Amino acid sequence: MHMPDLKVTADHLRRDAYLYVRQSTLRQVAENVESTHRQYALRDRAVAAGWPVERIHTIDNDLGKSGSSATARDGFQHLVSEVALGRAGIVMGLEVSRLARNSADWHRLIELCSLSGTLILDEDGIYDPVSFNDRLLLGLKGTMSEAELHLIRARLRGGILNKARRGELEIRPPVGLLYRPDGKIVLDPDIEVQSAIRMLFDTFDRTASAMKTARFLREQGLQFPSRLQSGPNKGELVWALPNHARVLQVLHNPRYAGAFVFGRMRSRRRPDGSTAIIKLPRGEWQFVIKGAHAGYIDWERFEAIQQRLTDTMAAPSEPIAAAGHPAKARPYCRAGCCAAFAVSEWVSSIIAGAATNTGDPTMSARSSSFAGAARSARPCPARQSTRQSAPFSSSWSHQ
Repeated sequence: MHMPDLKVTADHLRRDAYLYVRQSTLRQVAENVESTHRQYALRDRAVAAGWPVERIHTIDNDLGKSGSSATARDGFQHLVSEVALGRAGIVMGLEVSRLARNSADWHRLIELCSLSGTLILDEDGIYDPVSFNDRLLLGLKGTMSEAELHLIRARLRGGILNKARRGELEIRPPVGLLYRPDGKIVLDPDIEVQSAIRMLFDTFDRTASAMKTARFLREQGLQFPSRLQSGPNKGELVWALPNHARVLQVLHNPRYAGAFVFGRMRSRRRPDGSTAIIKLPRGEWQFVIKGAHAGYIDWERFEAIQQRLTDTMAAPSEPIAAAGHPAKARPYCRAGCCAAFAVSEWVSSIIAGAATNTGDPTMSARSSSFAGAARSARPCPARQSTRQSAPFSSSWSHQ
């Protein structure tokens, strides 16, 4: 018996052996066949240590998944649960990076193995997490594995930033712009596509409102193009009536102004392992190269559009007079948070007037109910700035 195998006791052999097999991407699964074979070959090490073949379980349903997080790895989570339940005598992986590229996940597994008396085996040997020296070595291996992933990402990120700095990074252009075979971006040769995009910008110039632009295009039955980004028909052009969000998406896109832009968004990992995408203000965009390619509008017109959208969002709404009441200027936001307050207040004022004219106590009770609903509605900073008792006078169109 080799020296490392002396760590295997009868207690370990009474429990099962678990072999964890993983490759980071499906491409690696298809191309790095030898690495996969080496991982499966670790079963022979378990047999040599004393485990019967029928009690060696192979967990390989994480093939093609990254080890940077345990969130989407069902196989790793199953392995951890088996260790926590005390069913595993030994956990096997070709190297630490196969089990986890994240220090938190790796140290959690080491801790559970220590508490349950489970051994860990890799290509170099067998480790007992109960032993301080073995635990220290496993911790160092995990740290090095995570550092290796950081270095790989840093190299890739460096190459991307260098190409973006020169404006040569190929980023999928929006509909209406295409890459030529030589890598240059040109206008889509489809005249219908060009006409639809120009019509949207011209309509916004007339209406000064994204909502009114979308409404006009829909009322006139003018469809807007988009390209499928996935599926068997990926890249195919489809037409549909534009909504408000689609119009805003086009108006805010600097590529239509002929500018190459990189770093408009930033990703941040949430505690549950998912990724949050944060849109950055224009002042924080990483690289902006004006006139990098052909566009539908110039940069000055693009900036004018952004300023107009900003001004429209900040402008107070036009007051609307309720029946029998004079219109009175009053700030309401356009995001919709004043809607419940405005409707309840307006209805309350109408019912209160009816109660006064008829003397009906039921009307008075209903008026009080609606007034209470108005007071309990979510407060808006614009409304809190002027606490007036005027009836409903709001327009909440979104820009």
